[in-house]
Amino acid sequence: LLRSSQPLTGHNRRRCREDEKILGTILDEGERGFIIDTRSAQAAKQARMSGGGTEPKSSYPQWRRIHRALERGRPLQESFIRLVEACSDPSLSMDRWLARLDSSRWLSHIKAALSTACLAAQCLDREDSKVLVHGAEGTDTTLLVTALAQLILDPSCRSLQGFQGLLEREWIQAGHPFQLRCAHSASSHVRGKQEAPIFLLFLDCVWQLSRQFPFSLEFGEELLLTLFDNAYASAYGTFLCNNEKERRLCKVKESTHSLWVWLNQPEEKHKYLNPLYSHNPLVIWPSVEPQSIQLWQGLFLRWIRPSQHLDEAWQEIQRLVEGN
Repeated sequence: LLRSSQPLTGHNRRRCREDEKILGTILDEGERGFIIDTRSAQAAKQARMSGGGTEPKSSYPQWRRIHRALERGRPLQESFIRLVEACSDPSLSMDRWLARLDSSRWLSHIKAALSTACLAAQCLDREDSKVLVHGAEGTDTTLLVTALAQLILDPSCRSLQGFQGLLEREWIQAGHPFQLRCAHSASSHVRGKQEAPIFLLFLDCVWQLSRQFPFSLEFGEELLLTLFDNAYASAYGTFLCNNEKERRLCKVKESTHSLWVWLNQPEEKHKYLNPLYSHNPLVIWPSVEPQSIQLWQGLFLRWIRPSQHLDEAWQEIQRLVEGN
């Protein structure tokens, strides 16, 4: 499983022999690979005008390109804001609420992300093929797909420690621009040009996996909520800056504490563990049918719906598991 930014072919279809050689050496003779582009074919074509583009078939004969358009940037931000507005309006009737939820298209974004991740996972697992995932810069939807595909395929990524490693590798070290994407509160009406809740979309997709496979993830909803909060406002340096270069220049590791160190303290760690967890060595294939994807109430209704009874039920589950 590989990830990258788009090739810079431009409108005159420039070639890059080094890129062609790298992708050529990955495949054996006669083997085919898949390139999953997280832009629409039209968007990828338009990117040529600004120097970007796609891999020409003639230069990458062993690779098959598939387009799976995933929204990012302003459309995703607008979708999230519409959802938050609907969740914050207690006066809505049931019909009006469902209409607002549908028009926000947030659940459609979740379906698209999980579907694309499943496609990448199927190419790897069932076709036994190499997969390259890219979008434009390779720091947003690309990371969303590769991280979800690894959760689906690799049971080690579903442990608490493995999940932290996945986030560090696929989001932080790979250069997701947290400072630009999470500049304000997620639901703020002050919208920066480059703000987008792409990391929140990832966390929501992980929550969907945890709901569909309640025994397969070692961590629970509390960890996902904590990660969401810390991505936007944190006492730790883990999500600061936009890439590794900026973190080195700002000496983040030397002058701040790590969120992972705090989470892994014994007195904190138990709060985030799933008491129902049982190691599952198999691939987990999520359903993306409409009835299978639900609103993450624990996040979007956290300040509206009292959680006392859910918290008590969770504590009772923990007590029963420990008692056995």
